[in-house]
Amino acid sequence: MEKADIDYILYLCTDRSFMKTETLEETVEQAVQGGCSIVQLREKDCSTKEFYEQALRIKNVTQQYNIPLIINDRIDICMAVNADGVHLGQEDMPVAEARKLLGEEKILGVSAHNVEEALKAWQDGADYLGVGAIFGTNTKKNTVDTSIETLKEICGKVPIPVVAIGGVGLSNIEKLAGSGISGVAVVSAIMAAEEPKKAAEKLVIKVREVQNEGI
Repeated sequence: MEKADIDYILYLCTDRSFMKTETLEETVEQAVQGGCSIVQLREKDCSTKEFYEQALRIKNVTQQYNIPLIINDRIDICMAVNADGVHLGQEDMPVAEARKLLGEEKILGVSAHNVEEALKAWQDGADYLGVGAIFGTNTKKNTVDTSIETLKEICGKVPIPVVAIGGVGLSNIEKLAGSGISGVAVVSAIMAAEEPKKAAEKLVIKVREVQNEGI
């Protein structure tokens, strides 16, 4: 898949602590069937070997549906399983150095909380930005809140896709109308759902409505 063809409308960040299915692969597959367009595998509490094996299992799902698999933080895991890309936070490896290691073919996403971070990430080689936390979140500690005004400003200043993250769900997506986002990233809105496929379907519809309102 060419980078230009990637759809960021519904970006799933995994967190096994929320899932209602027996395996992470089941939740991810149901989410993808419901319209999830890109998956980030985030594993903070497992060994490198476990992360590698889980990444291979999730890659089997994303490959089947031809959507990108992004690995959180770990460039080594990305390269080992030949995932589609990596997502880095502000405390991770510098974006420019990560780009050198990954090459131009891999997708490189970066978290940004303000315009300065967003511009630097883009200039250093990021392909997309995850901007937030927009509504606050219980799924990640030590988050920095970002206003919708700042989100809109970032969307207007960088020429790469921007995904809103942080507490995003059906009840508040409409507040993002007119912001210019390419999509939303969710964790619990799908991971904690009894029916991940239905949850994803509803989220996609809502995001498209918001994007159309902004035209």
